[in-house]
Amino acid sequence: MLRRLTLITVLVSLCFVNGCGGSNSKDTPTPEETTLTRVGQEAPDFTLLDLNGDPFTLADARGKVVLVNWFATWCPPCQEEMPHLRDRIWNRFAQKDFVLVSIAREEKPDVVAPFARKYEAEWPFLVDPERKAYAQYAEAYIPRNHVIGRDGKILFQSEGFESAEFDEMVEAVAAALEAR
Repeated sequence: MLRRLTLITVLVSLCFVNGCGGSNSKDTPTPEETTLTRVGQEAPDFTLLDLNGDPFTLADARGKVVLVNWFATWCPPCQEEMPHLRDRIWNRFAQKDFVLVSIAREEKPDVVAPFARKYEAEWPFLVDPERKAYAQYAEAYIPRNHVIGRDGKILFQSEGFESAEFDEMVEAVAAALEAR
């Protein structure tokens, strides 16, 4: 039991230092180096199932501003970010021409549903159990966020959770919604 607790403590510490999904080895790529998308490019399309088993296809949201949030239920920075997504993004922009989807990387609905309830999240949660959609955007590290414009192009992207960068994302969403 003590050995397991020690291992969990080490893993959680690594997540706080590096963001979830990384390591502190000098040979390990940075979050930026594992990012496969760039601002200005067309957002890679995907179809994933929501917690009810219904499909969501990114291309179907064309014409709206979309925030794609990649996370995992076990990731401490992802957990820290969820109330901000609810309070500063969803509560502010939900009634606009806006879509927010949170995508659980390598997890299943039975784990994700209680997580969404815990954070009183009312937006769609999708699952990417085989990491196929995520693999079009990045190789490692969560949380990640992609703001996608009405034309399907990436306007903003980030890795990890930091307050200043989250502020930038809120402004990117607001600016995209104001632009026509």
